[in-house]
This record gives sequence, C-alpha cells and structure tokens, in this order.
Amino acid sequence: MKKILVTTDFSAGSKAGLRFAIQLASQSKFALTFFHSYNVLSPTGWTAAKIKEYKKSESANVQQQLDLFVEKIYQELEIQPEHHQCVIKGSVFTESNILKYAAEQHFDFICISTRGAGRLQRLLGTNTANLINNSEIPVIAVPHTYKSKKITSILYASDLTNLDKELEIVAAFAKPLDAEVQLLHFTTFLETHIDPKKIEQATKKSDHLQLKLDIKFFEPSESLVSHIEAAIIRTKPSMLVMFTEHHRNLFEKIFLSSKSAEYSYHPTVPLLVFGKN
Repeated sequence: MKKILVTTDFSAGSKAGLRFAIQLASQSKFALTFFHSYNVLSPTGWTAAKIKEYKKSESANVQQQLDLFVEKIYQELEIQPEHHQCVIKGSVFTESNILKYAAEQHFDFICISTRGAGRLQRLLGTNTANLINNSEIPVIAVPHTYKSKKITSILYASDLTNLDKELEIVAAFAKPLDAEVQLLHFTTFLETHIDPKKIEQATKKSDHLQLKLDIKFFEPSESLVSHIEAAIIRTKPSMLVMFTEHHRNLFEKIFLSSKSAEYSYHPTVPLLVFGKN
C-alpha cells in the first residue's frame, strides 16, 4: 500500500492538505500518516531532570492536539478513518524534519498545504517550494482554500521530454482513481515539429488510460505559469501534475526557478510534483 506523509502546523490553512489526502485515500488505497514537527523551548535555569519531564509533558500535549485535529477533519468530511496514524517529531528545523522522517520511513508522497507567497517570501522561499525543490519524494501542494471533492481529472503539464516514463508514472497514479488525464503541452516557433506517433506510442503503453491531448502555442509575452493557470481555468481539473529537475546547480536554482515550485506560490488546484530523475 502506498504511503502519504501529511504535514500540518494546526493552522486553519493546513486543513486543506488533510482534506485532500483523506479524499485521495477514500478513492484509492493509501495509508496516511499525519505529521507535526514541533519544538519545545525550556528555561536554561532548569535542571536536566526538570527539562526532561517538561518536554515529555509538552510532547504528550502536542500528540493529543494532533490526534484531535485529525479526528475533527474526518468528522467534518464524514469519512471513517482507515489506515492512518498520527506522528509528532521534535526539531528546530521543520523542513529537514519532514524530509528526514519521510525518507527514513520510505513514504511515497508528501502532502502539504500552501497559502502562496508575496515577493519577499518568494525570494526567501517557502516550506512548500523548498520541499518541491529538495525532496526526492513526490510532493503534493494543496491550496489552503481547497474543499474536498472527488478527484475525476488530472492536468499533466509536459515538455514531452521522457514522455514514455512520465506518462507511465502519471497513469499509475490516475488509474486507481479512475481519473481522466489531459496532457498539456505548450509549443513555440522553435519547436518545428511534434511527432504524433511519439505521443501515441507513449499512450499505448498505458492501457485503459483516459487521455486527452491539449497542445497550445506559447505566447512569449506571458510566463509559463500564467499559461498553465489559464489552462486550469479552461479545463477545470481536479489536480495538476508536473515534473521538476532536482539536480541543478546553485546558479540554476537561484536564477532559473522550477516552474512547479513557482506555481506553488499561488496555486488554484492541488499540485503533484514528481522529480524528473
């Protein structure tokens, strides 16, 4: 059974990630682990024994808070909990704490809510964007405004590179959900020819996949993210799937931002990001 690590900081906005993960698990077989990264501060003047006892007590309180937080979401959705657990881990660094636990426990996906970001936050980065750029495990970024609904369609934005492999991965995710996949590609005047046979051959390898093609001309005056957002408004998918390059040098990470991470700053539908490698 595939496993999803669902993160929360107990905020109202973080409920969206839980709603999406629970909906996903209700349509397919996923084991959910609801995860909270916390940090307990204690006065320096205390004895080691008193600090230990205090941290133990605070940890118990945090665990109880997480259990109740998750329970209420299930109640709101009127879904019976199944194959789930609640885990807390202490650390000063939230992002590395999430990545470490996800890697150690061999999770298949990480799910996180995102509120978007302003210009300064974009420059400094957000937890969501950092996870997308650094996680070897696929990340699902869910808009904080997300309301639970059945997943029926997936918009797969592709540059047609490694189409065979990527489409196989998307199909494996979409089939258990019985979701239709729409392959979105933006062509330019530099791309003189798109071989339809290449797309057809890749599609044939994914038997019984409901696939539609949507090839649009890229208008240079608009950003790629703007084009993707326009496609989302037009097609109204349940979620967006993209692939990103993790192994880039520092210059590329600073000046050539990942389009999937850039989209996570102001998402309108849940975004699932796989690594291209």
